[in-house]
Formats: sequence, C-alpha cells, structure tokens
Amino acid sequence: MPNILDIRRRIRSVINTRQITKAMKTVSAAKLRRAQEAALAARPYSQMLTNVLKSLVARADVYDPITGEPRHPLLAERAEKNILLIVVTGDKGLAGAFNTNILKVVMKFIESKPEQNIDLECIGRKGRDFMRRRFPAAPARKERTEETAAAAAGHVTEAEPAAPPRAGRVQIVGEHVGVLGKVEHTFASNLAQSVVERYTNGEIDGVYILYNEFKSVIAQRLIAEHLLPIKEIGVVDVRMAEEAEEEERKRRLEAAKGTGVSVRPADTHEIDEAAAHFGAAQVDYIYEQPPGQLFSEILPKYIGIQIFHALLESVAAEHAARMTAMDSATNNASDMIDSLTLAMNRARQAKITKEIIEIVSGAAAQG
Repeated sequence: MPNILDIRRRIRSVINTRQITKAMKTVSAAKLRRAQEAALAARPYSQMLTNVLKSLVARADVYDPITGEPRHPLLAERAEKNILLIVVTGDKGLAGAFNTNILKVVMKFIESKPEQNIDLECIGRKGRDFMRRRFPAAPARKERTEETAAAAAGHVTEAEPAAPPRAGRVQIVGEHVGVLGKVEHTFASNLAQSVVERYTNGEIDGVYILYNEFKSVIAQRLIAEHLLPIKEIGVVDVRMAEEAEEEERKRRLEAAKGTGVSVRPADTHEIDEAAAHFGAAQVDYIYEQPPGQLFSEILPKYIGIQIFHALLESVAAEHAARMTAMDSATNNASDMIDSLTLAMNRARQAKITKEIIEIVSGAAAQG
C-alpha cells in the first residue's frame, strides 16, 4: 500500500513544478511577441535594400556583355568542392524537439554532400556542443606577419603560404555562443563580411544557412537556404525543407491561446507593394556613385541582412517551441496531480476501511 505522506509530498512537488512551467510559458510568450516585433521592424530595411539592388541590376553592367560572366565575385558560380554551412540552434534547452530537429537536418544535409568538404559555423550552444562531439575543429590560421603582408602587397617576392591542412572532411571553423539573447545586426554584418571574404578568395565554393524559418506560431519549417553564390536577388533559394506535423501544429495552436501571441503571419501586403514599387518603377534614378560601384558595395550587405533575418526568425521559433513545450509540461503536471490525488484518496479510503474492519473484528471477538 502506498504511503499517503509520500504521495502528498509528490503532489506538492508536482504543483511547484507546474507553477514553474506555467511561468516559463508566460515568459516565452512575452519574448515571442518581442521577437516577432523585432523581425517585423527589420523587414522594411531588408525590403528596401533588396529593391535597390534590383533597381541597380537594371541600370548597371552586372554581367559582361560579351562572355555573359558576372562581374561581381558573389554572383560567380563554380563547382562546389568546399562548402560553408552556418547552423543556427538555441543556447538553452527546455524547448521540446527544437534543437534536436535542427541537428537531425544538419546531419541529413552533411550526408547529402558526401563528396564535398564542409566547414561548420555554429551559432548557439546546443549546436556547438553537438558538433564538438562529432567533428574536429579546424586548425588555427596563422596570423599575417609584416613580412607576409609586405609580400602580399608586392614589395617582397615570396611564395604564398600554403593553406593549413583540414582536420577532416567536416570540420568546425567558427563557434558563436550567447549572441542570440539579443540579436544585433553588427554580429550578422561581421559574420557576413567574413563569409564574403572567404568566398571571394576562393576558400569556399558555396554557403548555406540552416535555421528554423518562422512566419507564425503555426507556420514554421526547417530550411537550408543557399546564400552564395547569389542566383536571383530577393528570392529565397531553399535547398532542403521540413514541415511540422499536423499534431505539432495543433499543440502550438493550443499553447498560443490566451497568451496574446498572434497565430497568423502579420499582414504586410501594402508595405510589400510599396517597397516593390521602388525596384519596378520605370524611373531613371540619379545615384551619387556609379551604379556598378554602388551595386558592388551594397551586395555584401545583402548577405548580412539575410543572416540577420535568419537569426531573428530562429529566435522567434525557439521561443514558440519553448512556449509549446512548457504548455505541454503544465498540462502533463495537471494530469499527474489528478492521478496522484486519486491514488491518495484510494490509499486513504483503504486505510480507513482496514481500521474499521479491525475495530469490528475486535468487537466481534470480545462478544
């Protein structure tokens, strides 16, 4: 027979746990609303940058008129031998299968590229820890000394230093932990500058970013987006995608009820049309710099805003996943409390019945 005191202790423990999970759900819902607002606030800049580039494409000699080859290195396509994969996960757990699903897609992506060398740029503690256990870190790069810099500038004739050997077919080249608590455009811009420099120098032949695309609480999917080379400005080049199951969508919808979180994507139709009018308008804009020079300087910023947008969406998706997980934990705690209460009542009733039987049996024996 279970001890009534032990069951009461378990009930109190589960009640305390339910209070914690309920509070965590409320906190995640508040953070989700702020993350949605941040993603929406960054959209006008992204749209205008995209449309300025579209406008410049029509006014600048982006491609060589004779050979048809692109004049900007970020547009040049070549055979993929070395790939850079930017993996965006969370820094914390208690978000259900959010991080696990991302890492499964990462492994699937790596398996789909058996002939290519893959460099991993890990954003988020969970992804960093997972990759560290499976893949080695790339050898540290040698810093450029004054002699090497002078040789590169043409002042001294010296052979170009050989690239360090790879640690493996798949290696970790970058780790970024603690940057998702407050996503800043500076971080995305610096990362994009490093990626663009490596691609321009021919160190990598393709760049992908794998993250959780967030449109609303219900509309989410895991995607591997192709960043470089740029094929068409303003078009998201999705190479791999995984949608959530119907049961998971229902759980998200139930978790969002009563939290004030919108379950539908924000209606930005009018803003999108107004922004698109800039690039499509048949107007001869006068630029301060030549269109070709302006295009070359803005195009790397386009990569930065894509990375920034991916980080914002991943953060929003993580808060949504944590809100759903904490809602499920709260419901499970309530069910457990009901079950333990029923068990306690049965144990108490059995104890009372046993005492009555003992009393009656004693009275009968004396009579």
